[in-house]
This record gives sequence, C-alpha cells and structure tokens, in this order.
Amino acid sequence: MSYAHLLVEHEGPWATVTINRPQVLNALNRQVLDELRRVIADLQEAKVRVVIITGAGDRAFVAGADIHEMKDMDAKEAHRFAEAGQAAFSQIAQSSLVSIAAINGFALGGGCELAMACDIRVASEKARLGQPEVNLGVIPGFAGTQRLPRLVGPGRAKLLTLTGDIIDAAAAERMGLVDLVVPPDQLLERTRELARKLAAKGPLAIIAAKRAIDAGLDLSLEAGSAAEAGKFAALFDTTDQKEGMAAYLGKRPAQFQGK
Repeated sequence: MSYAHLLVEHEGPWATVTINRPQVLNALNRQVLDELRRVIADLQEAKVRVVIITGAGDRAFVAGADIHEMKDMDAKEAHRFAEAGQAAFSQIAQSSLVSIAAINGFALGGGCELAMACDIRVASEKARLGQPEVNLGVIPGFAGTQRLPRLVGPGRAKLLTLTGDIIDAAAAERMGLVDLVVPPDQLLERTRELARKLAAKGPLAIIAAKRAIDAGLDLSLEAGSAAEAGKFAALFDTTDQKEGMAAYLGKRPAQFQGK
C-alpha cells in the first residue's frame, strides 16, 4: 500500500491510517480524498476489520478542507469537490470496516465531517471541533449538515453550524459529537486498545450490528426492529455463531473465522 499523503500501519485484523500533511494541518485536498477512498478499499481487500484514522503531528486531526485549493473554485468545481468528499466519507461509513477517529487536535470543517463519518470518535483532551465554514462564506460540503444533526440533534447542529463556533473535547462529548475523551498522551494507546478489542469479536456479527444501527437511523422503530431480526437470524447460519456459543458454554475464548 503506497500513498502520497497517508501513512498506513497494518497490524493483523486492524490498521492505522494517518493523514500526513502536517505542514498544512493535514488539510484535505482532492488527492487526500482520493487516497482515503483507495485505502479503505485496499484494507477491505486485505481482510482488515478495524481501522483507526488520525492526523500527523499533535496540532491537528484534520484542520479542514484545503482552502488554498478551494479559494479559486467556481460553482462547478466546488460541486465536484463536495461530491469527492462525500464519496470518500461515505465509503468509510458504509464499508465493512469499523472505523475509529483518533482526534488528536483540530477537527474543523472537513476534519469534523471526516470524524463524523467514522463509527466511533475518540478525542484527546486537547481536541477542538467545529463546523466554522460560515466564517468563510460557505457551508459544510462533505455531508456535515446531514451527519451532525443525526449525532447531536438539529438544534445543537444549527447552533454549531450557524455560529461557526469551535468547541473543546469535553463539550463535544457532552453533546454526543465524540464518544470518549482521553489524555493526549494516551490517545493512540487507548484507541489501539479499542481496535484490538473490536477486532477480537465475531467479525460477521460486528458488520451486522453496524449495518443494523446505520440502517435503523432512517427507519421507523418497527421497520428497524424487523430488519434487526432478519440480521440476527441470518447469523445463526454461520460458523462464527456456532463457535461463539460453544466457546461461551465451554468457558474458553472464541476463535472466530468470519464464516
């Protein structure tokens, strides 16, 4: 796996992807967005089950989309750029990988949108998050106006988006924008512990649970519950279900095969 702006550490069933543009606070340009799509596909092909996404250095996860690249865009170019960002983040969100954002500093604009596309968000106490695009005369373009209200509710989403305010990690955790806040020197260690924990679970069950939760966000309780029952039942035709329950009854660790 070779990329111009990504560093990839592959450790068995889990991997770490680091966006490596520290000189511009890991800002997202077209090439980074393309590489994010490619790395997710490559990791799935390599049978990775959990991916950590973070930023190089200790100042920024991703400070936003690359303003130097955006400043002279016309409407057509901006539309294509938004579509590229949305496609990259949708690939992360919809993949079979469980994605964990390790937010080590500024996660603003496109950086906040990238974090929201991940399944779980772990933030350093020094992290700062926000959607400050209105300060630049634009709005979020990588699905921020859609993912943010699903995480924090429409009122708080409007408060953050319309004011362009930047909040600290503790405030982000209180409103549900991040899931766990840890000391800065423990961020990668704690995130990797979580990745190892998730990678040890039944992989088919993990994928089914992720799919059921995501699909249910757009369904009624009744329809979502019916979909859940179908996914629950389907797992009883897998080797992993037989192994998991036999291991539990035999008081031994399960050896899942993803079959």
